[in-house]
Amino acid sequence: MSYLMPPRVPRRVELPPREALHAGATQVLVVGGGPAGLGAALGASNAGAEVVLVERYGFLGGNATAALVMPLMSFHNEVKQAVPGDTARLLPPDHGEGEPVVGGVLWMLLDRLVRTGAAIRPSLETGYTVPFDPELFKLVAYELLEYHEVRTLLHAFASDVLSMPDRARAVFETKSGPLVMDADVIVDCTGDGDIAAAAGAAYEIGRPEDGWTQPMTLMFRMVRFDHDTFTAYTRAHPDQWRGVHGLWDLVRAATDAGELDLPREDMLFFATPNTGEVAVNSTRVTEVLGTSVWDLTRAEFTAHRQMAQIARFLRDRVPGFADSYVVQSGVQVGVRETRRILGDYQLTGEDVLTARAFDDAIARGAYPVDIHNPSGRGTTLKRLPRGKSYDIPLRCLLPHGLDRILVAGRCMSGDHVAHSSYRVMPISMATGQAAGVCAALAATRRRRPRDIPASAVQRELRAQGASLR
Repeated sequence: MSYLMPPRVPRRVELPPREALHAGATQVLVVGGGPAGLGAALGASNAGAEVVLVERYGFLGGNATAALVMPLMSFHNEVKQAVPGDTARLLPPDHGEGEPVVGGVLWMLLDRLVRTGAAIRPSLETGYTVPFDPELFKLVAYELLEYHEVRTLLHAFASDVLSMPDRARAVFETKSGPLVMDADVIVDCTGDGDIAAAAGAAYEIGRPEDGWTQPMTLMFRMVRFDHDTFTAYTRAHPDQWRGVHGLWDLVRAATDAGELDLPREDMLFFATPNTGEVAVNSTRVTEVLGTSVWDLTRAEFTAHRQMAQIARFLRDRVPGFADSYVVQSGVQVGVRETRRILGDYQLTGEDVLTARAFDDAIARGAYPVDIHNPSGRGTTLKRLPRGKSYDIPLRCLLPHGLDRILVAGRCMSGDHVAHSSYRVMPISMATGQAAGVCAALAATRRRRPRDIPASAVQRELRAQGASLR
């Protein structure tokens, strides 16, 4: 085994005190430049606050670019039942016509992506998903932040947060050594709730019965894919493909021959805006925790070996892939679930599936409950009532017991079931925008985020084009 294992007997050692460069101060500090962080930074800036965004990588986009999670999943309710169409188009065929339930900064991003040819606008033809090019996504994200006067620092990993009498101080590790940034309010968009957890917030991880989280997946892109040949195969074998997943017989044959060793029973891949390319979402690493450096290391080794198996399987056994190859894999394995910070309210699976409304709603979602089995094969998918959406309360963004920190994205307050819906990127962007607005109002009014009325946040969100009931 070539990767380092955790020590059998943990031993703690003292580190010497150190100094850090004081990098300045801002009204709103957004930590994390993924979809939630982009939403928070733009929401706060448009609400009149001075904003700094700090990102651990050398580019923006988070899971959209670092983990190649694409396409953007549907953010539309299903007003009409889906009508079966061309199941070989490599986009979801089972999502019916609907209305968007996420607006605001998401559409700022989508409009720019579409104008630059980096994305396809959501429609019935795309299954209301948004195929996009991850490299152009990075460029568009830079342009958005620059246009909205958000100052950005890259290559800085958040490692701690310190409480001050009237501010919060975040600590970052960089190639220039440690540095600190002071802020009236911090919005934690790290995905893992790193800042809130460091500040002492309570949290939950995984499903209640055993603590296991949804599995990790290393996404990758394959090119020189012959769509016509693949389509001919799926039409000759209609029981073997359902829009974006299938090939059960071929997977079983390869598994029996010892060519595949995967904790899933099918292949899942999506079209992208680029001809001859597919985004493959078929690796699966179970019983690993995204806040453990040991588990993350093991997951990278495991997922890359699975990727090699899958690429070989597609070339050798699946029509349309004979000349294909892997052109890019994620910078890191994709993590679906880690900490869920406990807020003033915890959104539940029942709230999602009953399309519950809240007086302090600051975002909406309509994506199904979508739980990849944390310990083996299979995926649980449960849809909302047709034409309905659920509300996300402002209280889910307010960590219980903390005054100057908000959370947004997949680390916000919810249970394991609700999380499987609100974790997707469009909803993360909506909760990010709401957290940014609340943070900006708190900073400019010199109040705690918890003291800002939900009606004030809703009023500003509507002014920014957000979709609320």
